[in-house]
Amino acid sequence: MKQVVQNYKSGELALLDVPVPGCKPDGVLVRSAYSLISTGTELMKVSEAGMSMLGKARSRPDQVAKVMQSVATNGVPATYRKVMGKLDSYTPLGYSLCGVVEQVGTGIDDVKVGDLVACAGNEHALHAELNWVPKNLYARVPDGLAPRHAAFGTVGSIAMQGVRRGESRLGEVALVIGLGLIGQLVVQLLAASGVRVVGVDPDPVRCELAERLGAAACGDPASAAVEAAVAELTGGHGVDQVYLAAGGGSNQPVELAARLCRDRGRVVDIGKCRLDLPWNAYYEKELDVRFSRSYGPGRYDPEYELEGRDYPIGYVRWTERRNLACFLDLAARGSVDVEPLVSHIADFDDAVETYQRLKDGELKAVAVLFRYPEHATEAEAEAPAVTVPAVRRGDGVSAPVRSAKTPVRLAFVGAGNYATSMLLPHLTQRDGVELSTVVTTTALSAANAKRKFGFAEATTDLDAVLGDKSIDAVFVVTRHSSHAELTRKALLAGKTVFVEKPLALTEDELAGVLAAVEESGNDRLQVGFNRRFAPLLQEARKRFGVRTGPASLRYLVNAGRLQHGSWYLQQGAEGSRFAGEGGHFIDTASWLLDADPVSVYAVAPSGNEDLQVVLRYPDGSTATISYVTTGAPGFPKETLDLVADGKVLRLDDFVRASVYSRKRWVSSRLPKARDKGQSAELAAFIKAVRTGGPMPVPLESLVATTAATLAVQTGLAGGAPVTLVRAR
Repeated sequence: MKQVVQNYKSGELALLDVPVPGCKPDGVLVRSAYSLISTGTELMKVSEAGMSMLGKARSRPDQVAKVMQSVATNGVPATYRKVMGKLDSYTPLGYSLCGVVEQVGTGIDDVKVGDLVACAGNEHALHAELNWVPKNLYARVPDGLAPRHAAFGTVGSIAMQGVRRGESRLGEVALVIGLGLIGQLVVQLLAASGVRVVGVDPDPVRCELAERLGAAACGDPASAAVEAAVAELTGGHGVDQVYLAAGGGSNQPVELAARLCRDRGRVVDIGKCRLDLPWNAYYEKELDVRFSRSYGPGRYDPEYELEGRDYPIGYVRWTERRNLACFLDLAARGSVDVEPLVSHIADFDDAVETYQRLKDGELKAVAVLFRYPEHATEAEAEAPAVTVPAVRRGDGVSAPVRSAKTPVRLAFVGAGNYATSMLLPHLTQRDGVELSTVVTTTALSAANAKRKFGFAEATTDLDAVLGDKSIDAVFVVTRHSSHAELTRKALLAGKTVFVEKPLALTEDELAGVLAAVEESGNDRLQVGFNRRFAPLLQEARKRFGVRTGPASLRYLVNAGRLQHGSWYLQQGAEGSRFAGEGGHFIDTASWLLDADPVSVYAVAPSGNEDLQVVLRYPDGSTATISYVTTGAPGFPKETLDLVADGKVLRLDDFVRASVYSRKRWVSSRLPKARDKGQSAELAAFIKAVRTGGPMPVPLESLVATTAATLAVQTGLAGGAPVTLVRAR
């Protein structure tokens, strides 16, 4: 495997071939996906290595003191050989990465092979393709957090420990001196804690970035604007805390801290700056100077880091591993945003060149990531892809044609709220339809549905229904996790199937449904994507007319919050909310654009159920679906705009529609109720069953929409656009 190393004597940097580390007990072997260059700490080491021997001695007086002690104990010749031997050896670089567990050592039961983890430690989270990481120096990456963002875990823990040492409280004001990588993270953590922040850095670009990430004001340390901002925010008293996140040999940071800190305030040293404390200034204000020890309690304790001996949570609430997990959680929920800090992503093979560009100042960056070959395989791909399975039909099953006098006999599998409120009311009074059998898992719910809607039979025996040749079509209206399997069984039984969305929750489930189509030759399938059948939208599309150029479509879904106890919250079993209903909106967009998407890009800006999904289509058209749960409940649920060829189509929650072109059209009157197309969809389905004609929506379109919906989760995990590849 390859690893970045440096010779401290000569300053040489190399990408060296080294043996793969063994997987020892009480740890895991991790294949790197991304590792983060600490542009402060690591570049300082790289710069020091390029100095003369005298320069090295001046930069590390602590090491010189150790050498002198060794001379006194062991003599000059032995000490010289020891020092030269150490200097003329390769040393590793790196201490913050994200990767995939490749092997699990004995004594480890909290992760398994294939899990994505963030790792810490300048001996264990190195810039290398593989690292062995002990138990207390890794944490599992939460779902939805991109691997490149999880690679910030260690530096995030350093910033977090510094904030903890400052003991910040809600409503206080803090000063952050130095807006490099650590300083930018400190700003965000403080802002997330309800602390108002003033930032200081001579680089105006970094000041602007910190303000975008939550700082109230930022400026040059010599600027009067900084002192004015502190005076305004604190009423002239001074800040409650100062965080020293700067490096270098200047004593200006500690002097500025004394000047702008309030009486008995706290000064926390996180970086490695000069600390010649002006005694009078610190004494007169009785300032509390504190040091922050790297990632947190446990750091430099071999029993904790190497032997895995945790500190009891009742005595040590935040250890370095708990800090790491906490930072990852904050990033996953959007409380901390590291994406704006990523200045450059370099391939790992270009590591030496990247360090040189940073050292020479050619590459100016807050954070630089190394991307490893194949992105640790399944952890993440640069251009991840989801295959849209090909629809292969076996020997076709001919759909019988029924006379107008012969009723279409229907069976319902499931009789929950959606079935009883949105589907069955449209079918009970429809001519030529007979509700034959309702199947539920509990006897009473079947009996209630039979009584309320007039089913001829009620049962809990699904196999008996599938084996009943007199039943023409089966409706699958159960919980999401059972849709694919029930659909597969019904297709194999030769039934025409109407399945509520989603058709499948995984690619394997979708493949299983299509395998049933191929095996049985039965492709008589409809998924409950009803919005394309809505009369108002149908009319608006007709008024919009034929499109000649690429279009831009925006779809805002104000989904709202779920009630406590809703089974939709059971994401482990039933999938995410978007997986459950996102197909509605993707299908509507694809129908309006008359094509299937070719790529999907999804981001979760707030770390909750809110999503932004961007679909790209073959002709260059795009559709953006904003699926939000944090909006005002009084705002309409669905609004849509389609723009192309100098025309605009607007839909307002299936209540009003309009088209703006050379002539303006607005729907004439408000309907009595929102018609989202269920009635028309069911009419089209029943007609297809009766006549044996084509299904209302081609199976290829249903599959493409399902694959695009599944690609959203893939995109969230990988943080990159997902290409939809059509299988042949």
